[in-house]
Amino acid sequence: MGPTLMILAILQARVSSSRLPCKVLKPILGKPMLFLQIERLMRCRRFDLLVVATSTDRSDDILAQQCAERGILVYRGSLTDVLDRFLSAARKYQPDAIVRLTGDCPLADWEVIDLTISTFLNGGYDYVSNTDPPTYPDGLDVEIISYRVLIEAGAEARLPSEREHVTLFTRNRPDRFRIGSVKQQVDLSSLRWTVDEPEDLEFVRAVYEELYPSKHGFNTSDILALIGRRPELRRINDNIARDAGLSRSGAADEEWQRQQRN
Repeated sequence: MGPTLMILAILQARVSSSRLPCKVLKPILGKPMLFLQIERLMRCRRFDLLVVATSTDRSDDILAQQCAERGILVYRGSLTDVLDRFLSAARKYQPDAIVRLTGDCPLADWEVIDLTISTFLNGGYDYVSNTDPPTYPDGLDVEIISYRVLIEAGAEARLPSEREHVTLFTRNRPDRFRIGSVKQQVDLSSLRWTVDEPEDLEFVRAVYEELYPSKHGFNTSDILALIGRRPELRRINDNIARDAGLSRSGAADEEWQRQQRN
């Protein structure tokens, strides 16, 4: 057996979200959404440490304060250059690999995260995700990337989209990096369990109100059983497109490229 690798989980979160401001601190059953998510993440067995990476913008002071009050590690960096924020957050710990998680996924599944980490470790990959192609519900997204590769991306990435979306530089270069994928047999990618819009929060609140009081560690199977019993829950937010933020980044890239030509 080879040496044990250090796996750092970085949870990306900020208060200044445009579509649903302060969403990560919105209450669910009286608790801020982010900390319910962290409660789920701490069930993971395959990463060694969790850090919340937020920005130095004053709007995120309250987020950093609430993390500190709960003994949760926090790093504060660039608001817009999220790639640099991740690299700077990781530098103190010098991990072998980084698990990228986002603070708008309060139904995150620790078993899916552990499976993705195991796939990365066992396959000798530079990068592994469960989003390409997507077969899991939107909101169970997880990525793991080699720290060495992330350093290369930080040094070379120029497009605004590749600075905002931490792993996009790597994903755009499958000929250069060894990329793996985690898929499941049943395609559930049409299900929306992330929080970007008020309707998303309404759905997640309904799930927690139904399941959390009797089982704090409710899992994906429990959620699927719930929406099987109550299909009207799924209709709360099923009209919202997946990956809308990445589409907007494409427009920013076009403007950046136009400016470089002028």
